Amino acid sequence: MTNRFAGTVVLISGVARGQGRSHAVRLAAEGADIIGFDICSDIATNEYPLATLDDLEETRKLIESHDRRAVLVQADARDRNAVRDVVAQGVADLGGLTHVVAQAGICPLGNEDPQAFVDVVDTNLGGVLNTVGAAIPHLRPGSAIVCTGSLAGLISGGTSRNAGGGLGYSWSKVTIASYVHDLAKVLAPKSIRVNAVHPTNTDTPMLQSPPMYRAFRPDLENPTADDARVAFPALNAMPTPWVEPNDISDAVLFLLSEQARWITGVQLPVDAGAYVKASPRP
Repeated sequence: MTNRFAGTVVLISGVARGQGRSHAVRLAAEGADIIGFDICSDIATNEYPLATLDDLEETRKLIESHDRRAVLVQADARDRNAVRDVVAQGVADLGGLTHVVAQAGICPLGNEDPQAFVDVVDTNLGGVLNTVGAAIPHLRPGSAIVCTGSLAGLISGGTSRNAGGGLGYSWSKVTIASYVHDLAKVLAPKSIRVNAVHPTNTDTPMLQSPPMYRAFRPDLENPTADDARVAFPALNAMPTPWVEPNDISDAVLFLLSEQARWITGVQLPVDAGAYVKASPRP
């Protein structure tokens, strides 16, 4: 490991497990201190369980195993005041804020209740707005923001053919891409960069869940993980059912790093070729 993030403090939403934990631990291994938060409770319209306080504590231990400091707090990304309080506490304890990774999200596929649309938009898009909004007053020239979109936000249709939660997921990710594009223009004169990563299937609890299994195997009433695994590769051009959280972390760390100092406004798919497979030739 290098020490390319020594002396930095990075804010990460959805830090308790999955991609958020992967980003936090990788950044800590390269010298960063971490401010993080996660809801650590379930959302009724989201069928699969979300992270727990035990998950958050495990992330803390993993960060501290690299001799880095961690301010990790239970907070809901949908609550602007709670997020602002997390950032204020972290900045006070760690002495500042350098970078931001806004990536908390849910995916209530198959739930046609209008509340599912509201919940996923409030979490996936509202959470990005709240996280970035709370962070910007603390950022300085050289800071970078990375927002997590999705392949569903880049390809035509995405998950929007599924009403309720599926439509909300796709709409939120499309809107994140637009937000990143325009915010990059706004912050460029201040030498603050804004980029997005757009993962394909990623091997996290979001993917390994009954609603996702049903989305990929609609021919079965109660598909299992094994049933879905044979269908997952159909999304990608390269022969893999999914990418790993660490693969997304590779992209996130690059976009935050000095090596990407002139890169802003980028929509970066980490998708095993899924975007080019689904998109017409330009």
